[in-house]
Amino acid sequence: MNFSLAVAGHRTHRIAVGIFFFIAGLVFSSWTCRIPDIKTQLQLSDAALGSVLFALPVGLMCSLPISGVLVSKYGSRMVLILAAVMYPITLVFIGLAGQVWQLVTVLMFFGLWSNMLNISVNTQAVSVESYYGRSIMASFHGLWSLAGLCGGFIGFWVSPAGVPPFTHYLIICGTCLLMVLITHKNLVVKDLNTGSTQPLFAKPDKIILKLGIIAFSGMVCEGTMFDWSGVYFQKVVMTSKQFVVLGFVVFMSTMAGGRFAADWAVTRLGVTRVIQISGICIASGLMLAVALPHIIPAAIGFLLVGVGVSSIVPLIYGLAGKSKTMSPGLALAAVSTIGFIGFLIGPPLIGFIAELSSLRWSFTVVALFGITTTLLASQTKNK
Repeated sequence: MNFSLAVAGHRTHRIAVGIFFFIAGLVFSSWTCRIPDIKTQLQLSDAALGSVLFALPVGLMCSLPISGVLVSKYGSRMVLILAAVMYPITLVFIGLAGQVWQLVTVLMFFGLWSNMLNISVNTQAVSVESYYGRSIMASFHGLWSLAGLCGGFIGFWVSPAGVPPFTHYLIICGTCLLMVLITHKNLVVKDLNTGSTQPLFAKPDKIILKLGIIAFSGMVCEGTMFDWSGVYFQKVVMTSKQFVVLGFVVFMSTMAGGRFAADWAVTRLGVTRVIQISGICIASGLMLAVALPHIIPAAIGFLLVGVGVSSIVPLIYGLAGKSKTMSPGLALAAVSTIGFIGFLIGPPLIGFIAELSSLRWSFTVVALFGITTTLLASQTKNK
């Protein structure tokens, strides 16, 4: 009877944490799928958009030094609830921004809440995974991607219909706040390793640094796809307005599917092989879209990129959360700090290279990071 109650309790925690992953993905994809509309609305050039997009990862980086400490000191549950409320509210203010400086300011806060939610929800996921005794981290991230896919489909419908970003974002905000209200009581109260003697501030060891470098390369590719896939289909593939978000939707579809399959793949192939294959998929998919910038081959290319990007971050986060020298919150914050530097560099880099040459050359450069991911995977022990 006690065993049955324990299993039911673990399942309740898993569902609750999964819903918060869904909230995070839905809010972020709702922003990214409307970037082409906001770019047009504010009359931004490629370089100007690159500069504006720089604000979001700056906000992420500003929150990184404090997120891990807050989670370690106050627990991931409290931090997660706060971030999950403020994140969708900030999305609404993005829709209200009528000038560039306003958008830049709001995006910084959007990035701050995004990272705080990211660290706290992954800390929750590490605790739930410890109950099951097997890999389920990628499945949690699969829910994030599934939410991103849903957000992309919503954008695919509302953008051609002329629905303003503010109205779109207001509906998303209300939906997310309702989900927080219903599920927050079922979050994990006590994090894994709570009460240990691990310090609130600790220098990352070599293993954490290696994981961070792999995350860096993967997140350059991921950030590029989130922020520039729609623009690529708009300017290079030159699709009709109805199909501008197609690239983002197909990318998110295989990203979601790949994450649900990643735990199974790791069991059979190991972490090293899965990450190596991921890098190959990223590079080959981007080069296909660059070499054949037409709607079908570009869509297939973005499908491959989605497969490649899908498993890198969840697998790296899962390994980091099991660190023997740092608490889960601090280890995840350390890996995120290094990884999000890639997220910081990727989107603005695309804009600047596109301004000097073309978006096709920009995506070629990003393909090199996919190859780098494959090479760096040899530094990860096969597990």
